[in-house]
Amino acid sequence: MGTHVVEAGFPVNSDAEFEAVRDIAGSTSTTVCGLARVVDRDIEAALDSGVDMVHVFVSTSEVQLADSMHATREDARRRAVKSVRRVKEAGVECMFSPMDATRTEESFLVDIVEATVDAGADWVNVPDTCGVATATQFGRLVSTVVDAAEGARVDVHTHDDFGMAGANAVAGYEAGASQAQVSVNGIGERAGNAAYEEVVMALESVYGVDTGIDTTHIADISRVIEEKSGVPVPANKPVVGDNAFAHESGIHAAGVIENSDTFEPGVMTPEMVGAERELVLGKHTGTHSVRERLTEVGFDPTDTEVREVTRRVKEFGAQSEQVTVTELERFAREVGVTPAEDESSEEVHA
Repeated sequence: MGTHVVEAGFPVNSDAEFEAVRDIAGSTSTTVCGLARVVDRDIEAALDSGVDMVHVFVSTSEVQLADSMHATREDARRRAVKSVRRVKEAGVECMFSPMDATRTEESFLVDIVEATVDAGADWVNVPDTCGVATATQFGRLVSTVVDAAEGARVDVHTHDDFGMAGANAVAGYEAGASQAQVSVNGIGERAGNAAYEEVVMALESVYGVDTGIDTTHIADISRVIEEKSGVPVPANKPVVGDNAFAHESGIHAAGVIENSDTFEPGVMTPEMVGAERELVLGKHTGTHSVRERLTEVGFDPTDTEVREVTRRVKEFGAQSEQVTVTELERFAREVGVTPAEDESSEEVHA
């Protein structure tokens, strides 16, 4: 699909994960990244796995330094610089991440960013590790890091604890970041990360940016990840949910039948992401949708018949979630709607 970097895993975690990262690195021309703490064995495992980039990280917020790393700021700074230098000595691209950046004292954040860039970091990642930033706050912070990281490029990593991961990722771009870390369907720690499909389509459609991503496979990859991860995609999930391009309201459906731009973003169509538009029948359905669906399933209804079938659809929909094609066909038969002439049965003579 043209994804620029795949962070394949944490090679030191286990033999199985090391092998997985190694196999991914060996099977694609896309840049493959391995994750590592600022610990020698982590970094060596990542380098041995054959990745193109090593992403080293260390906690920088006071709460994580004290109660997770049990280290001082100076310890974190020293180990970060040492780790970046080791990766660069190996001739591999390096990304440095000050974990929990959004809860880190800004002066220390700037200090450790400057130190790691001086040590050779190619990328500085700005992580909203606990998902506490707002788009405005995050944009300001990313702008500060962009200034401090002169000579390196900036990447962002956002979490969705308050439903702001996608907005924060886009705010990062607005503030000068060159890259965002995302995951298909937004799966990730706790409430998840910024969703691949949402960030890509926001950039492509709202901002008019050519990301280089082949967006027509987005619906397909979403379904693959849903199946493999066992994490279901909510029907109302933007871009890839079952309802993303579904219309039930009579006003909406009538408008979409006339011109899809009336009640869809216009700049994002179902075809762009490999999905299909759907007219859903339920208690809010109008006659336009009913006529359209009856025609699709092989009926030729009169105006009076459409109104009667619509009345039944609304009544049934008020008691049930959706009206299926089976129910629609039953209503049509009960009302006496005539099936459309089957042209395929006509004889053709040479």
